[in-house]
Amino acid sequence: MNVIETERLNLREMSEADAAFVLEVLNDPGFVRFVGDRGVRTMEDAARYIGERFVRSYRQNGFGLWLVETKDGKAPAGICGLLNRGTLPGVEVGYAFLPPFRGKGYAFEAAAASADYARDVLGLARLYAITNPDNTISMRVLEKLGMRFDRAVRLPGEESEVNLFSADLRAGA
Repeated sequence: MNVIETERLNLREMSEADAAFVLEVLNDPGFVRFVGDRGVRTMEDAARYIGERFVRSYRQNGFGLWLVETKDGKAPAGICGLLNRGTLPGVEVGYAFLPPFRGKGYAFEAAAASADYARDVLGLARLYAITNPDNTISMRVLEKLGMRFDRAVRLPGEESEVNLFSADLRAGA
């Protein structure tokens, strides 16, 4: 079932049936470099991760990171959606795409739709995002969304700081 539909993409909840895709995304060198190593190495790890992270968030928060697939070929392209870590001032938008789907505007399209969902469905007034300080491509996507650098923050359990961005959704995302 689609949660969000855009011109070129469908965003839907993930299930254990998506374990192979999640395993691929979480072990993509770009994901590991800019997001982190989640220690997911097997299909069983991926299925467990889906249940403990994604499905749990859908049930507890009514949102989460969704699987993004292209409408034309129904190809799984990446993940995008909303997170509530509890360690940031509010809900954040996050995304990660596999290499063949980068540079095509999918991250912006999916993140903009997620921001609209945060505003229109969840009624949020403010949205946050974090990015590795050397991930200039992701920072450009956030700026295109209307987000602005707020400050450097260190998340619990992390060794280095990340850049915190935010946007007032009432002004348009």
